[in-house]
Amino acid sequence: MSLDPDWVTGDARGGPDDLDVELSLTVVQYADGSDRCTMYPPGLSGVPRMSTWLTADRSAFVPLDEMQ
Repeated sequence: MSLDPDWVTGDARGGPDDLDVELSLTVVQYADGSDRCTMYPPGLSGVPRMSTWLTADRSAFVPLDEMQ
């Protein structure tokens, strides 16, 4: 069994411009705490999905055009 995600294209040793990656975003709102965002590649499940997600407080995410 390979844990290499199917969504990776190109050589992973290259720079960020060498990869074309699609990500999904899910926001979970909590009544007693900060909202949390989880980004992950679509189409994965099980261990490959659990090893490729990123979760942080919603306030940590900013629009890309604000950072360019």
